[in-house]
Amino acid sequence: MRVGVFTALLANLSLDQVIEKLKGLGVTTVELGTGNYPGDPHCKLAMLEDKTALKEFKQKLEDNGFTISALSCHGEPLHPNPAIAKAHQEVSKKTILLAEKLGIPVVIDFSGCPGDSNKAKYPNWVTAAWPPHFQELLAWQWEKKVIPYWTKRANFAANHGVKIALEMHPGFVVYSPETMLKLRAAAGKNIGANYDPSHMFWQGIDPIAAIRVLGDAIFHVHAKDTQIYQRNLPTTGVLDTKTYTDERSRAWIFRTVGYGHGAEWWSEFISTLRMYGYDYVLSIEHEDSLMSAEEGLTKAIRFLSDIVIREKPGVAYWA
Repeated sequence: MRVGVFTALLANLSLDQVIEKLKGLGVTTVELGTGNYPGDPHCKLAMLEDKTALKEFKQKLEDNGFTISALSCHGEPLHPNPAIAKAHQEVSKKTILLAEKLGIPVVIDFSGCPGDSNKAKYPNWVTAAWPPHFQELLAWQWEKKVIPYWTKRANFAANHGVKIALEMHPGFVVYSPETMLKLRAAAGKNIGANYDPSHMFWQGIDPIAAIRVLGDAIFHVHAKDTQIYQRNLPTTGVLDTKTYTDERSRAWIFRTVGYGHGAEWWSEFISTLRMYGYDYVLSIEHEDSLMSAEEGLTKAIRFLSDIVIREKPGVAYWA
């Protein structure tokens, strides 16, 4: 297992500057955005049509000893606005094709969320079992929109030797281990999870216990923490819609690893990932509003570097 960085937090730097900075911090694995919400500051889809640029990009990474853990195009491919859906789907398709050319095994996305009809303007995320029309809406979304799109997209990715890792994120139809496995059962095993424990924490889901539920459905992992504020939780509940920068009033905020939960928790998280077959990358994602990107990244790398399990297990001679 190794520590990596999702370079969206370094969008103000060029790829050369990112490489220089991360080498200085002892990290040589990156997750790169290709568009949609992460943007594409360090990896352009135009390389699909530019063989020279693609060759130079690959050579630059190779010369500096860097590898790419995943390409990320987190978007809303099921948005009821056709223009938004089409644009996000196109970025997804091209990202898969670029991943194939670069030999990258994983592309990261969001599941998205449809509206309540073909005439809807905005997504409609169902968060309750009743009134009865919520059940009708859920059935329509999954049967008519979610399963057809993701089955086709999963097959497309499989044909190009790439897996799709969906980040379980509230607001979208796949937001929990149960909904992740529901889609995987319908669309096939080429769909899995980009496992971000920060989104489990604030939903009241134990992220370590959830690893045991997801098992081999985990394709990629984000290293990001969450701090719960018990003072505000009884007032707001976990579905807190206040802005992330209203830290004093929120029930929870995202934190740099180690600032929501300590080394003991993260050591068990890493150990359980390995126990269930995940021995790939812990990709640091910085979204801590109380800390600069520079400090958050530096602290996260230092924190994880001390506890990540790098070597393969030895022979259990005592057994």
